[in-house]
Parts: sequence; structure tokens; C-alpha cells
Amino acid sequence: MTTHAPQATQAAVLPGSLDEAVAALAATPAAVPVAGGTDLMAQVNAGQLRPAALVGLGRISEIRGWQYQDGHALLGAGLTHARMGRPDFAALIPALAASARAAGPPQIRNAGTLGGNIASAAPTNDTLPVLAALEATLIIAGPGGARREVPVSHLLAGMEMLRPGELIGFVRVPLLHAPQVFLKATGRTGPGRATASVALVLDPARRGVRCAVGAIAPMPLRPLEAEQWVASLIDWDGERGALVPEAVQAFGEYVAAACIPDPAPAPDGTQETLPPAVLHLRRTVAALARRALGRALS
Repeated sequence: MTTHAPQATQAAVLPGSLDEAVAALAATPAAVPVAGGTDLMAQVNAGQLRPAALVGLGRISEIRGWQYQDGHALLGAGLTHARMGRPDFAALIPALAASARAAGPPQIRNAGTLGGNIASAAPTNDTLPVLAALEATLIIAGPGGARREVPVSHLLAGMEMLRPGELIGFVRVPLLHAPQVFLKATGRTGPGRATASVALVLDPARRGVRCAVGAIAPMPLRPLEAEQWVASLIDWDGERGALVPEAVQAFGEYVAAACIPDPAPAPDGTQETLPPAVLHLRRTVAALARRALGRALS
């Protein structure tokens, strides 16, 4: 006789295609899909999750590469951070490659995947603000070979969620052929979780600037008014880098104030100040946004 409760046997399925993986999830609703497992195993080790069954995605070759499609890159959800950090990928989507290289130590980059980063939706995941700034779209695979498209920002905001038996199959990203930057601040030297991050891309075809701030909120934040303001100051037909330093500085402050606003005035009209730690975070966001714009325009 033992005083310990017996552990439930875990079933593991290793499908060879995306549709087989979807069918396995539909057959076992309690199953959890796993690719790199960097987020999943952290939850398991912390006792926060004990999956009844696993559907391994590591053998699905169709989601481990990318292809070109109508001016976009169709990225497989199984792409690892290490693969995205290589020079050939960086030539296509520089900001996403930079975020992948910043994702953590080599063992994390070798295992962690793009789709896993999106599905776990942890605020500090480095790829998320880049995908938000690029206005990426997810290709969701469902039962019976069904496919549907969801803006990545909708999934991260909870406006649209994965349905039972669905998997993120691909991520469609526009190829802008223009400067794009990813920067992040951490609480220590070397690889670590972001305390704040900024992704910024230029879109000359639409004469736009797109910026997303990560790690400071449950989802990446887009300072839309700041984007429109600075885009109106850029000489898109001439020398883009001629923007005066004061405008670059103001853009950083504009982004930071939009993402970390001052408290609303009290009923008696008095204005509270932000705590020192929050003020420091706002200064960090301002510095990252200012540097990102400066690098994109240089």
C-alpha cells in the first residue's frame, strides 16, 4: 500500500502533418500541442499544468520553413528562434530576426518556436510586438482541412481565440523591403526577459510608420496617433533621414505617454504623479522608441 496517489498515464502522439495534428487534437480534446515546449515545460515544472495527453508537432516538416506568397512571407509556426535569427531570414524580416536572436540563451532559441510564442501569448515574448507592428495574419488550421485567417493582434487581444481542435499553422507577414528595428530593455546584462520592448517598421508604400510596444501590458500596444504624427513629418519622396532630432525626441515621448499615460485627475482637480518605478519604465519606453526611429531613418 502507498500513500501516494497514482499518476495518470500520459499519451503522446507524433503526427506527420498539420491535418493529422488537428485530427489528434479533435480526437483527444484534453490533449495539449507541444513544439519546443519552452513555455509548456515551465508550467509543468512549476506544477501549474499537468496535461492528460500531448500532441508533438516536431515531425511536421510543412510548418518548419517559409515560402513566398503575393508579396508576403508565409512562415511556418514551427520555425525556431534560432532559424529565424540566421542571416538569410534576417534579410527578409530584420525586426523579427532581431527579436528571435534576443529571445534568450541558445537552448531556448534552439527549441522555442514562432507559433509557440504566439499561442502562449506571454507579454514578454519578444516576437509579439514585431508581429503586431508588421500587422501579421495567422493561418489557423481546423478539423476537416479547414483554414481561417485571424489578425495576430485579434488573437493577442482575446478578440478571436483558437477553437477546440485548432492549431496555428502559419504566419503571413508582409515583405516591406524597408528599414525595421527591434529593441528591448532587460533587468540585467545579457539575455533576459524584457522589461520593455519596441518594434518599429517603415512602410514607404503606404507612407506609414508602425510601432508596437511590448512587455509593459498583457498585449503589445500600438500608439496610433504617434505613428500618424511622425509619418506626416517624414519626407517619403526625398531624404527620410532628414527628420530633425527634436521630432525624433518628441516621438519617443509621444509613444511613452500614449502607452503609459498619466493618471486621470481626481474629482477635486488634483493630479497624481506616477510612482517612480512607472516613471522609469516610461522613460525606458521613450528611449527605446526614440532609438528605434533614429535607426530606421538612418
